[in-house]
Amino acid sequence: MSLVETQTPRPVTGRGDAVVRLENVSKQYGSGSNALLALDRVSLTVQQGEFVCLLGASGCGKSTLLSLVAGLDKITSGTLDIGGRHVSLMFQEAALFPWLSVAGNVELPLRLQGVGKAERRKRAEELLEIVRLSGFGHKRPHELSGGMRQRVALARALAQNADILLMDEPFGALDAMTRDILHDELERIWREQNLTVLFVTHNVREAVRLGDRVILLSSRPGRVIEDYPITHERPRRIDSPEVSGQAAEITDRLRAEVARHAN
Repeated sequence: MSLVETQTPRPVTGRGDAVVRLENVSKQYGSGSNALLALDRVSLTVQQGEFVCLLGASGCGKSTLLSLVAGLDKITSGTLDIGGRHVSLMFQEAALFPWLSVAGNVELPLRLQGVGKAERRKRAEELLEIVRLSGFGHKRPHELSGGMRQRVALARALAQNADILLMDEPFGALDAMTRDILHDELERIWREQNLTVLFVTHNVREAVRLGDRVILLSSRPGRVIEDYPITHERPRRIDSPEVSGQAAEITDRLRAEVARHAN
């Protein structure tokens, strides 16, 4: 599996039109004395082609924010606009259908779109090649490693022809080496497919390794408390001094926020 050796640095601003806009978005569950405010007046703009990582303590509303952008839940107040663009959502678990082959799992969104059988098969082959799984279409999910299953899940997400890829800790359950390899592959696919990515993680180094920006949310209710531009030249290594240094800065701010909430 080849790794990316060279890449022109991508600018962090001015890349294109805003594709995700949240203005004073709040999300509340329940009402009265049982009300739980998950997000509080969150404002965030993501530009076309940006890779934006969301960080924060457990329960700060990161996954809730993705669900709102994906249209799986409704905001309580504020404005959320994705301009009619299509989104796809990828979770920590690959959630593949065990009775379908790898190709069958990738073809499923295409089938739901009414794409014909021959075209589905051709597109699935193309997508499996993009995620470096050519020749594995006939396999069943249980025959694959965890990293390979996540590649299939990524291919299935790409099959939805989405403009915006939402990723909710997609590599959190993988070992460090597999995760590092998939960082390289995700970065390659993001660049080649001109995707806009909103990526949730608990791993600060992972966020700095991947992101153009790192958005830090407060403990519940979630508010944007910091917006860190990441300008280190790509490709990056998760253990490089530059990544480690900025990750340490963000970690200190995150620890202070967690301590504030605990008190």
